[in-house]
Amino acid sequence: MRITNEQQHQEDLQRIRGLRLIDDDFMTVCFENNIEGAQLLLNIILDRTDLTVTEVKVQKVIKNLQGRDVWLDILATDDAGAKYNFEVQRADKGADRLRARYHSSIMDSNMLKPGEDFTDLCESYVIFITENDVIGMNQPIYHIERHIIECDNLPFNDGEHIIYVNGALKPSDTALGRLMSDFFCTDADDMNYTELSDRVRFYKETEEGVETMCKAMDDMRNLAVERSREENALKMLALGKLSYEEIASCSGLPIEKVRELAGEQTA
Repeated sequence: MRITNEQQHQEDLQRIRGLRLIDDDFMTVCFENNIEGAQLLLNIILDRTDLTVTEVKVQKVIKNLQGRDVWLDILATDDAGAKYNFEVQRADKGADRLRARYHSSIMDSNMLKPGEDFTDLCESYVIFITENDVIGMNQPIYHIERHIIECDNLPFNDGEHIIYVNGALKPSDTALGRLMSDFFCTDADDMNYTELSDRVRFYKETEEGVETMCKAMDDMRNLAVERSREENALKMLALGKLSYEEIASCSGLPIEKVRELAGEQTA
């Protein structure tokens, strides 16, 4: 039986009540243009007090003309130009180590403008916040860095950093533990940090916030459908057996979009 708009709306309201920051859809909404929230995360995760965030973008797409594009949950920039990619993952598969490597490489490849020197590369951080201990060594946080093996593991200091935050450990006596506890709260009153609880309360308890969240969920559903159609079209293009018109008909995409995808695939 086809679901009605009212039924969908009621389901969305019920879902909103149970959302947490560890749910990536909710996190991206709560962190859109949330300078204070991103700054809090970075200072706690990096164990700093002086980091200043200047820009926060959510659902940022980084194009790769030679391969797969990357959708970043959150991309933050600090006052020194360093880039920080936050990825929230409940499923272990989504936090694969090779995915962290790919995200890091794509961020670097898009950091320099034509004519700039390699020395102009700023530091980059890929930070996975995971529901489970995907590394499996029972640590609250894992810092992955390059080292020179032949020189007593001397740090290579190339400015690339990968961090995994283990949401399964929430020691209440540490700032990181309290932060992770906030990520698993459904009620803003139970949270420790106002930079996060204020946003959660707005999107769950105010008319404007709930309306915004419902629209965001509808947009996410439409985006998921669009992504699925594009992925199917790319698979059909790779087979090389169907015309653009046939692919457009099978995928539900406009033929102009199919031609665009074909151009990206052969660029």
